[in-house]
Amino acid sequence: MHAALYCWSNFVPSRPHAHRPRPSDRPRTRRPAQSAPKRHESPTSGLDAALTEAEGRPQPAQLSFADLGLPAPLVTALAASGVSAPFAIQARALPDALAGRDILARAQTGSGKTLAFGLPIFVRLAEKPGRAGSFPRGLVLVPTRELAQQVADVFVPLGKAVNVRVTTVFGGMPIGRQIERLRNGTDLIVATPGRLLDLMERRAVNLDAIEVAVLDEADHMADLGFLPQVTKILDATPNGRQCLLFSATLDRGVSKLVTQFLNEPAIHAVAEARDSAAKMDHRMFVMRAEDKLAVATEIAARPARTLFFVRTKRGADRLARQLNSPDVSSVAIHGDLNQNQRLRALDAFTSGRTRVLVATDVAARGIHVDDVDLVVHYDPPQDHKDYLHRSGRTARAGAAGTVLSFVEPHQTRSMERIHRDASVHRVTPTNVAVGHPEVRAIAASGKPIIVTAEAPRERAQASRKPMQHKRRGPKRPGQPSGRS
Repeated sequence: MHAALYCWSNFVPSRPHAHRPRPSDRPRTRRPAQSAPKRHESPTSGLDAALTEAEGRPQPAQLSFADLGLPAPLVTALAASGVSAPFAIQARALPDALAGRDILARAQTGSGKTLAFGLPIFVRLAEKPGRAGSFPRGLVLVPTRELAQQVADVFVPLGKAVNVRVTTVFGGMPIGRQIERLRNGTDLIVATPGRLLDLMERRAVNLDAIEVAVLDEADHMADLGFLPQVTKILDATPNGRQCLLFSATLDRGVSKLVTQFLNEPAIHAVAEARDSAAKMDHRMFVMRAEDKLAVATEIAARPARTLFFVRTKRGADRLARQLNSPDVSSVAIHGDLNQNQRLRALDAFTSGRTRVLVATDVAARGIHVDDVDLVVHYDPPQDHKDYLHRSGRTARAGAAGTVLSFVEPHQTRSMERIHRDASVHRVTPTNVAVGHPEVRAIAASGKPIIVTAEAPRERAQASRKPMQHKRRGPKRPGQPSGRS
């Protein structure tokens, strides 16, 4: 029943939590050099080797969620959301996570990892129902506001099924309302590091009761410079808590989080993003610079969702305006928008009321929308990593998807190099202009969207009465503004 286990003691010595002083009792000390995994081998290389070995293991026998030990209310809630059988990363990681082991996992976006770490939390918290003020028992840290909201969208129905209350906290939203929700009691927090630290500094939340902590997309948190905040947050949790860490890579300090906070974790991995990218339909359209907008406009009129990527925030706003027409609604998403603007844009795209979304690279990893069957690199990516992150917005969870690159003649060689580095082969450049048969074929592709009358978050917000706040004078100097 259980997936094959991989003990990583060859890479990191055992460190029983029960014998360590609490972080509040003394500063955390660094591990001595002689305790490195192997002589002349860094922790990162040893862990990468373990993840590669885990990825090559045979897929465990197909079991249902009930067979894996999930309670009936959770199985019913999953079925109601259209999830009937575990995905690969769930089948591998769930047995160990449900048994209480720490988990180190590598899985690409769209692989089902949210449920892989979410279901064990709900099983554990449902065993001891009840909440005490601002003392949550579960914590999920994510790098972006969008990902926090999307994780919560998956979690809330599951929490209702087993009477586990989920609270989301991130920057860009009124901190007073978040403090009020925490004081009303919560079991599980989904948070970005900056805002959670704000709340901890205000003594609005206490992590002493945390039983399980999750780091999702730890490598992206490293990219954004959040690792010092993540370290401070995890230091505030009990030594005996379970820890699950999901990351695409272990560089930029992620491996230090593993060695510092995970105790003999079970290691699991599924195919990397480049393996998934190899299964997509990749195309390259070569055109003059003056033809790009006209070709994009023709493609944007297709009946299905289309996601365009550009390099700059100003370019995203400009292209979204240019693609708008009586028949096509287009919105942009980038880092300069406030939280409400970003949520409205994603909600419109998710519901189908807007079929075209224009995004920057920074926003690429925050977009988790199913049924996107076409990604267009309107501006070529900087490198193969950006190409993979952008392309990973389509062909999610085994669905089909097309990735189309717009290049000018002088950019062809650099795009071919990006394809090669991303393990994407046999992409034949096609010279196109408006009305070219292949452009028309793309413009006619895709299943028409069934438009949702109202997006879930907008409907929830509309049902709440606005809170009346009395002015309390200007903000105090040095008062935190709410980081994301």
